[in-house]
Amino acid sequence: MENTILCASSKYEEKYYLNPAFDGLPDAVKDELKAMCVLFVEDIGGILTLEFDGEARLSFVTRSAEEDILYDEIGSVLKVKQLRETKRELLESLELYYRVFFRGEKIEEGQRDVISN
Repeated sequence: MENTILCASSKYEEKYYLNPAFDGLPDAVKDELKAMCVLFVEDIGGILTLEFDGEARLSFVTRSAEEDILYDEIGSVLKVKQLRETKRELLESLELYYRVFFRGEKIEEGQRDVISN
């Protein structure tokens, strides 16, 4: 199964992309994703893509042009770790959203509060 791209940001093109399939996300979530991705590539360089894998886990995929000597590979690992910690609730909510609305999984009663927030 192919990964599903949620959003991406590129330092090279100075662009941000949100997959139109996720237009149903609340505006506040879309704004937070945009800020997170754009600030990441401003700090680190390269391209950042947030993707759902076959298990509905959200992955941070970073890459750079081969000739990009300013890309901070070590910084990218540290920044992803920091974002996973500071944005944990957002990321878990996005994974749940994906499982319910894209994969059609049923949710348990305790998980409903996460989606409605």
